[in-house]
This record gives sequence, structure tokens and C-alpha cells, in this order.
Amino acid sequence: MAVLTVSATQSSGVTFTPEQQGRTIFEEADKRNSGYGDLEVELQMILRTARGVATQRNLRIKQLEVPQDGDKMLVVFDTPADIRGTALLSHAHKFEDDDQWLFLPAIKRVKKVASRNKSGSFVGSEFSYEDLATPELEKYTYRYLRDDAVDDVPCFVVERISTDEYSGYAKEHFWLDQDAYRVRRVDYFDHADRAVKLLVLSDYQLYADRFWKAGRMVMQNLLNRKSTELVWQNYEFRVGLDAVRDFSVNSLRRAR
Repeated sequence: MAVLTVSATQSSGVTFTPEQQGRTIFEEADKRNSGYGDLEVELQMILRTARGVATQRNLRIKQLEVPQDGDKMLVVFDTPADIRGTALLSHAHKFEDDDQWLFLPAIKRVKKVASRNKSGSFVGSEFSYEDLATPELEKYTYRYLRDDAVDDVPCFVVERISTDEYSGYAKEHFWLDQDAYRVRRVDYFDHADRAVKLLVLSDYQLYADRFWKAGRMVMQNLLNRKSTELVWQNYEFRVGLDAVRDFSVNSLRRAR
């Protein structure tokens, strides 16, 4: 049920500014995605060249909710053999810079991902390290732009701008459906105000009678015409993950 429009007012009669409305939309989306505790999910990553030649990778993600700070996430590759065991650990923070570490099994080394390098490509995909970090509300400013539609689904369009000086994006435009606040599309702009990437999310399913999760995400690079598709499957919630055992830097070496 849509609860906000361009002229949305509260019961007190106070009108939202575009900035307040944009923030309110994202707060509602965040609230609907909170409370999961922890989760595990399997993915297929399909990389396509500009000519459509595809290669596939299989990976797993573990995620732990940390309400007082920021969520923790571990990404581990299972195939192909040459990158098996490659793992990315992310510790999000509400106000401080996020921490990310990359484990490369070929050299048996854990590397800290520097903040200034987070706009770089993650293992050759069209997703960056920044794209794979868990976004915290406090690290962005928001502005409602308009109502629009994606595949005839009514959406709010909200501009989000990172407060991180090392962000690879000058701004992002989000399409969130007005029914369940699910992200349907994201346009990414560089600091020359060019649209550089487009993310389309689809095949949403409801899990645990509460959480909507996209089954398919396609990130298109509008400059080099390459794309990366993520197919999400086998979600499991509240599996008993532990912050130290499963999300410490030392755990990266045991991620296989």
C-alpha cells in the first residue's frame, strides 16, 4: 500500500520536503528489510562480454544483522577452480568508514580493501566493492524526485548521494515500488553526471512471510556494454551465525 506521494502530508498537516520524503521512503524500506537476524544464500554469477559471451561462477553469501552498528557480510566463491575460496568480508558501520577484506587463496593472503579503492571491480564483475557493502541509512542523503513506473509497477524515484568522499558514484537514482518498497531499478551516475551503470532487480519472492528478496539482479555497464547477472536461490534465515566465528578476519581463511 502506497503511503507517500509528492504532496504527502502527515496527520498534523506538515508537508514533507523532497529531502524528508526521500529519507522517509528509504527508512520504510530499511524497516521492512530489518529483523532477519542472519541469513545464508547461494548465487550464480554470470559475466557477459559486450558480445554476449558468458562465463559462470558459483558463490555463497552469509550475512549477520548488527543493529547497533552495521551488518556483516561474507562472500565466498566455490567455482571456477581458479578462484575457489576467494572471499570478501565486509563490516558495515553506521557512521565510520566500512571495513572490507579480500582473501586470495592463490597467495594465501588477506588484503584490506582501502576506502579509495572501493569503486574498483570485484573479481572482474560489473559490481564494485562499494556495491557489495551493506548500505547504512546514515551514510547517505536522499531526495524524492517523482513517481514513475517500472514494467507498469508504480514506483517512487529517489535520489541517493553517498557522504563518502571515495564513492565511485556522484549519485544514484532508485526506483522503489509503492506496494512493498522493493528496489526495482538503480541508475548510477559518475562525477561527470554520466549514467554509467544500470541495475535491474526482478523475480522477487517472499521469505519467512516477511522478507521480499530479488531472485535476479542484472548490472549493466553502460560504457563498456558488459553485464553481470546474479541469480539468488536457497535463502535460509536464522541459521545461527556468529560474529566472531563466521565474520572475523581469521575466518576468511576457513571460508572454503
